[in-house]
Amino acid sequence: MHENIKLLILDNDGVLTNGKIYYDDNRIETKAFSARDGLGIKLLGFTDIKIAIITGRRSQILQQRCEDLGIEILFQKINNKLKVAENILAELGLNWQNVAYMGDDWNDFPVMEKAAIKAVPKNVIPNFQKQADFVSQYNGGDGAVREFIEYLLRSRGEYEEVLQKFLDHLRNV
Repeated sequence: MHENIKLLILDNDGVLTNGKIYYDDNRIETKAFSARDGLGIKLLGFTDIKIAIITGRRSQILQQRCEDLGIEILFQKINNKLKVAENILAELGLNWQNVAYMGDDWNDFPVMEKAAIKAVPKNVIPNFQKQADFVSQYNGGDGAVREFIEYLLRSRGEYEEVLQKFLDHLRNV
């Protein structure tokens, strides 16, 4: 089943971040991202798995993070994540059996329930955690995405090969 995964869809707040939204006195928003998650995302660049982020909020900070990590599929300020996910699948010629999804709250559920593999960070509410196939031992924004990516790669029998490609790339940059 895991070998069919061709698309990892992620929420942002509570998954790639700790879910807290910080504003300064000038209403400038800041967020913290995990470097560990970033490296996990870079590992996927050596596989056939694409990454998409669909989030309900808009943030220039997230746009910059996606540019830094080479994530090309980003949808922000989305109320209907399911409709956007279906459009992504159609554009990529994929179906729900090709999707792994990581979310952290009920607004993620319509997409999550259709995904072949459903994942959550450790710090989600208990009722939502019960919906998942994979519960990270890490909180959102603290390595949960990286752990899920490594889980997917190991379950596909690709982790060592992908890691070696990544290390070879680093040696030749």
